[in-house]
Amino acid sequence: MAGAQVHMCKTIFPAHANHHGALSAGQLLKWIDTTACLAAEKHAGFSCVTASVDDIQFEETARVGQIVSINAKVNRAFTTSMEVGVKVTLQDPLTNVEKLISVAFSTYVARPADGEKVNLKAVELLTAEDFLEYTLAAERRKIRLDPEHDFKNLMQECGMKDEHVCSNEEDAISTDLTHVQSIELVLPPHANHQGNTFGGQIMAWMETVAAISASRLSHFHPTLKSVDMFKFRGPSTVGDRLVFNAIVNNTFHKSVEVGVRVEAYNCEEWGKGNARHINSAFFIFNAIKGNGELFTFPRVKSATKDGLRRYHEAVARKRIRLARKRVLLRKEADRIPDPWDKINQIKIFTLEEDAVAIKVEMQVIPSELAFSLLSDFTLQAHRDKYYLTSRIVQNITDDDKIYSITSPSVNGNKSNDFLILVSRRKPCKTSDPYIIAVKSVALTCVPPFNQNYCRRQIECAGFLIYSNGNNSLVSFYNQGTPAVMSYFASNLTGLSESIEDTASACIQFLEFRSSKLNATS
Repeated sequence: MAGAQVHMCKTIFPAHANHHGALSAGQLLKWIDTTACLAAEKHAGFSCVTASVDDIQFEETARVGQIVSINAKVNRAFTTSMEVGVKVTLQDPLTNVEKLISVAFSTYVARPADGEKVNLKAVELLTAEDFLEYTLAAERRKIRLDPEHDFKNLMQECGMKDEHVCSNEEDAISTDLTHVQSIELVLPPHANHQGNTFGGQIMAWMETVAAISASRLSHFHPTLKSVDMFKFRGPSTVGDRLVFNAIVNNTFHKSVEVGVRVEAYNCEEWGKGNARHINSAFFIFNAIKGNGELFTFPRVKSATKDGLRRYHEAVARKRIRLARKRVLLRKEADRIPDPWDKINQIKIFTLEEDAVAIKVEMQVIPSELAFSLLSDFTLQAHRDKYYLTSRIVQNITDDDKIYSITSPSVNGNKSNDFLILVSRRKPCKTSDPYIIAVKSVALTCVPPFNQNYCRRQIECAGFLIYSNGNNSLVSFYNQGTPAVMSYFASNLTGLSESIEDTASACIQFLEFRSSKLNATS
């Protein structure tokens, strides 16, 4: 199915705004989390919980009387989790001006009532934009799951050993003066429909204490510009006491980073002082002076080892934020042509988890003829530009043959050759499909084509061909091993374009052969 979508539209009333009449960032975070969760649950068919929210950038400020439009869509489903993209825009009903407020990406985990593990269905990719967001979701997931190595390297570059960097600066203000602690008792109105503390509510409380901490440096009301990764480490429920600790980590001329840690206690834990760390995030604020100019934050210092660690980590996070933005913008730059010409004839899916499997559906010529043409791999070069040569090296049976195939170089690497077994089977019953199965095999008597070629593997691939009246529905599957995926994508967004081009060429080949046979019969 296509990625589930949910749309929320809100008019901003004074109750949603701060003392300046601007939409409260905390309120917006609540709406974002609600909309994204509903999209996740629409796709999963089960209750979902927030696992994390990626870096959020706030580009515009919405004010009382304006309308906020929030669109959430599932970009990619993994085994038990999924990424939901959220786009927030504001509309002014008086001027019809529309502006982008924010784009966010959240990860949700499906949690069925019986507690059993869920394998989420794949997202069907129907448009070029779907495929772009799908491929970028993989990059964002890598950033979420494996940031430690880069972070440690950056910490070393930032000079963690130079403890004098922030402790001896003249006129620097101690970060201890910015520490804020606040407590909240979780009541039923703060809970979601599953009985857990609503993630959006926790984010809103975190933003409040972070803003108070930042204001102690600027003496102006700070404006939230971005959030660096909300991570939900564990749940809390009605009756829990949530303790929020916020402190300034570092300042960067016109901005300041505030770290917030959330700990939860139930009644018994509260008495014993046993805290559960349930959330952390880092908030970046600006402050605007009365004349509209940005306030320049003073430098900060810390005399404690923990404060020095936080100081240096803030520098590393800033570098990582800039690097992430450059990587994703660069990969988004080569956008896929839109629309695809044959979107109604070709559909592309992915099946996961660890190895991506590409599935392509095509409406083509009658099934028996399609079966005959597609199972003859000596014709591959005529329908797929990624085949240079294809020859039979061994006839096992009439329906099982071993082929030697060569493919061109990609990205300047060596050209590849494949040794594959192609097995084909006709349907036993009318409702069964024609089957063509492809898998790499080894034959000592068939070495690589020559020294300029590299022997590569096809893990699992093939066709299922279903009869559909005078036409047929062909489903092509290919498990995405590195050898195969390099031909689908020499760059990130090349993936869908290459698949669509190859599928179109295959359809043209089948239609040409069919018309040629009809002309001679």
